[in-house]
Amino acid sequence: MYLVYHLALPYTSILLAGTIVNMHSVAVSGGAPKALARAWLWLGLMALIGSGLLAILLVLSRTPGIQDIFPLKDMFRAALVVHVDLSVAVWFMAFAAVIWSALGRDGFAWLGWGGFVLAAVGTAVMTVSPFLPGADPVLNNYIPVLQQQVFYVSLWICGAGFSLAVLRALITTWPRPLFGAPLQLGAFLGAVAAFLALAAFVWSWAMVPKIEEKIYFEVLFWGGGHTLQFQHALLMVVAWLWIAAHLGRPAAASPRALSAMFWIAALPLLVVPAIYFTVPAGSLPHMELFAKLMVWGHPYMAPLILVGFLSLWATRKAPADPAKSAFIASFSLFAVGGVLAYMIQGVNVVIPAHYHGSTVGVTLAFMGLTYVLLPQLGFGEVRGRMAHWQAYVYGGGQLIHILGLAWSGGYGVQRKVAGAEQALTTLPQKIGMGMMGLGGLIAVIGGIMFVLVCLKVMVPRRTK
Repeated sequence: MYLVYHLALPYTSILLAGTIVNMHSVAVSGGAPKALARAWLWLGLMALIGSGLLAILLVLSRTPGIQDIFPLKDMFRAALVVHVDLSVAVWFMAFAAVIWSALGRDGFAWLGWGGFVLAAVGTAVMTVSPFLPGADPVLNNYIPVLQQQVFYVSLWICGAGFSLAVLRALITTWPRPLFGAPLQLGAFLGAVAAFLALAAFVWSWAMVPKIEEKIYFEVLFWGGGHTLQFQHALLMVVAWLWIAAHLGRPAAASPRALSAMFWIAALPLLVVPAIYFTVPAGSLPHMELFAKLMVWGHPYMAPLILVGFLSLWATRKAPADPAKSAFIASFSLFAVGGVLAYMIQGVNVVIPAHYHGSTVGVTLAFMGLTYVLLPQLGFGEVRGRMAHWQAYVYGGGQLIHILGLAWSGGYGVQRKVAGAEQALTTLPQKIGMGMMGLGGLIAVIGGIMFVLVCLKVMVPRRTK
């Protein structure tokens, strides 16, 4: 469901108001772009730390043998809700704001800082909400919820914060000219996708009747959740190309050609408002149309995904670099997730295998870009064996994890259940879920490694 790019780019430099983009590098300017990018990166990192701690409970609650020793079934669902929201919603949106800030022009800093403060407060409230009374989890797609007023408040606060960040991104990343700065254009189109997704959430909230909660939240986040996939895909490609330029292997395509690919990839977004204007939000035809949008819309990213592959291939002889490791792992996991999408039959764990591959591909791209950005944002240079192997450990663990899920799904193991509810009665089912548990634990180690690598260069050291 994504794209790759590669053609012939002359050695030129494009000077933007807030960012300098040339054939070999993308440098973040000082002032508001740098300061805001630093702040949003901290928020994303904190979200990953919280999500990683909860992931340990999730893996243990579904691993054969361990699940019988530690009765974590009741904790599983509440932990899953917050884990998903932190690792997908908050982390992805926070890092999107990093990209928008870094590639955007100076100005309207008050929008950025207001958005950051609100998003940070909302994230903190969301993190503590499971420990407060009345937290009843609903495992709907995209943004699972706890049926609790505190959690609802946290969603609204986060939504307001990210809305301000998106508004600033639309203003400051508007490309000038429209076909001259491909990475900035990709960031801008990602912000357009985010704006449409937020608008879809608000529209659905206003129009969908309050029915039985589990169905209500599923349809509430359906349209906007599907739209957010385009944001993640576009920004993932931006990260790939940025990493390739950092490695001295910029995309061999003219800026106009690459920009045209980004515009083509964003064309399906035109369908989003058309669906909302013509079909009642939350109706069966509404949900079917968004499902078809995924099937027919994401292939428009094929040119960009191809460029990504060719850019990755061009880095094969580049020196070892943590960002290069992340690029390799990101593309590999994203490709596996895409293949698994065509293997989904019924409601089983092949579905989370698919989206884990796709979302982890995005996460790894953002991790790699983090390594590129850290020194540009005034932090230290990323070095060492841990940084080099982190993406391989995280990506390798996730690969084992999703292959175990895919294997188990082929034998009928259902999704969103834990403990005895999984009904693991056959050896193949137990092997598959055992792989899932092993891979998940390895991935947690890889996630911890990422946090440690970042904290090592982001936390100032005391000197005697």
